[in-house]
Amino acid sequence: MNVHLKVQPHHLERGAYLYIRQSSMRQVVENVESARRQYALRGRAVALGWRDEQIIVIDNDQGESGASAAWREGFQRLVSDVGMGHAGIVMGLEVSRLARNNADWQRLLEICALADTLILDEDGVYDPASFNDRLLLGLKGTMSEAELHVIKARLRGGILNKVRRGEFRCLLPTGLVYDHFGHVTLDPDMQVRETIIHFFEMFSRLESASQTVKVFRNEGLLFPSRLHNGDTLFRPLTASTAMRVLNNPRYAGAYTYGRRQFRRTIDGKKTLRARDIDDWPACMPDAHPGYISWERHQENLKILKANGRGFEAARASIPREGPALLQGRAVCGQCGNHLRVRYAARRGRQEAWYICNRDHIYRGEPMCQSIAGPPVDEAIGMLIAEQMTPAAVELALDVRKEIQARHEEADRLRCRAIERAQTEADLAQRRFMLVDPNNRLVADTLEGEWNEKLRILANAREERERGREHDQFILDKAVHERLVAMTADFNELWKDPDTPSRERKRLLAHIIEDVTLLKLPAEGTTKLHVRFKGGKIQTLTTMNPQSSAQQIKTKPNIVELIDKLLDDYIYPEIAEILNEQGHRPGGTARRGCHDARFTPLKVAYLIHEYKLQSRYDRLRQRGMLTRQEAAVLRVSLISGQRFR
Repeated sequence: MNVHLKVQPHHLERGAYLYIRQSSMRQVVENVESARRQYALRGRAVALGWRDEQIIVIDNDQGESGASAAWREGFQRLVSDVGMGHAGIVMGLEVSRLARNNADWQRLLEICALADTLILDEDGVYDPASFNDRLLLGLKGTMSEAELHVIKARLRGGILNKVRRGEFRCLLPTGLVYDHFGHVTLDPDMQVRETIIHFFEMFSRLESASQTVKVFRNEGLLFPSRLHNGDTLFRPLTASTAMRVLNNPRYAGAYTYGRRQFRRTIDGKKTLRARDIDDWPACMPDAHPGYISWERHQENLKILKANGRGFEAARASIPREGPALLQGRAVCGQCGNHLRVRYAARRGRQEAWYICNRDHIYRGEPMCQSIAGPPVDEAIGMLIAEQMTPAAVELALDVRKEIQARHEEADRLRCRAIERAQTEADLAQRRFMLVDPNNRLVADTLEGEWNEKLRILANAREERERGREHDQFILDKAVHERLVAMTADFNELWKDPDTPSRERKRLLAHIIEDVTLLKLPAEGTTKLHVRFKGGKIQTLTTMNPQSSAQQIKTKPNIVELIDKLLDDYIYPEIAEILNEQGHRPGGTARRGCHDARFTPLKVAYLIHEYKLQSRYDRLRQRGMLTRQEAAVLRVSLISGQRFR
């Protein structure tokens, strides 16, 4: 059909939309001719009959890829105007300018067909409502998408070939750099290197990323971070940075590529999905120098995985701050599941409970067991003290060496920070000394930079002095005294309230595999089956703590004594006898009632509660008469007392 036959008067009444796009900003800057050709389509619209003021140019998608319409506001505006019937014709130099995605392209064709909107490219004018034109436009859209795929495949294939040889240069993490020959080496900055080495050593010691972050914060250490311009900045270590460093195999000297896979969602956002190591396009251990070995890196990944798991791996988790010694090592003696630890504040102190409530939570079944922690922990503590006595000296020496090494490493890093600050201050001084004094603008700026470097140097020195004083204080007083006490008597250290619960749990983890707890309510005891690391099993028995009602309950021997005294004494006499013999009622267990004594009323209460035979009934069984019965038999009171 002739072009002018396709353009009808109702098309000319609406606007002519000229869509201009180039895929990258580099193309926008360098491919100027392509931009001119696209803008030249305005002349085609004028030639077809549109007035110049009717031509609407949409060029705010410059530098955006046509792979999706999600992030192209100009294309979305074009589709919206076409759908509302504002466009008589849509112009684009090629189909690929409008869309590289067949779905977006077909959607635009469908809307144009419904709105009776024409499409114009460099080859001609098309009516999407016409079958032949629609077929041709559809083929062009398919070829446009295929063209993009071919371009990507070529680029991707070249990259993967270099990746398989380990020659593709990837962005390196902080601490690794490319040398002049393109080889990966450790950062020449000693402060950066030693800080990263200290980080990995600290993690190996603590086996926790969050604990490592806390140590860096407490010791005032900063972690290097490389900026986009290549400069290195020292910042406080964060948990996300720690996890990123620990998961990065480049620190283990391995060349890797494709550890994550990017996908786009329907709204155009990128999603990141981690691949299994078997799916990585390249993984070459020992490809370049690293801070740790490949085996150590694999161990770190296992530790992180175990720390991130839930209850199943509780026994392998790191010790926490809570006082419950059997964290992750207590097993229910009824169902075999691991017992959970719960804390409750009672009577002004924190008490631990070992509970087995998994079936209660997930299936609504009764709670399996709930065992008070203090008696169990006390029994386990005594057992550990007995078992650990021969190894106490060696343990103390190891702990002391570990603390000294940690403080020395921290001080060495602080010295590196001072050296860096000193170098930068000297450099700033030389710059200031070389400037012409008459050039006050430059001189003032350089003087300000020099003063700033001197301030940073002074802060670094003060930080080192504070750190040394803090470490010296710990070693000379608190830690030294505790270590000496440890070598002398491990029991005292174990019972020392200043010893952190976390340290106790670490010691316990080297000795005990797990402890099976079985509560016996009828006997008021709990059985502890302790399984040691070497396979030895030992059984302990602890008394269950009494409830409040049980604590104020009168002892059974006192009730038996009252039962005997009722044969010969009345209530006041029984109360007096009990007090003289040193017995006390159960209410003395209450706070502030420790000096309570038996009274006739309390004796009567116990007789009633324990359903003891009363004094009256006992006398009647022995043939005693009441006054009324004696009066009927004409026995006087005096005669009765005489017969008695």
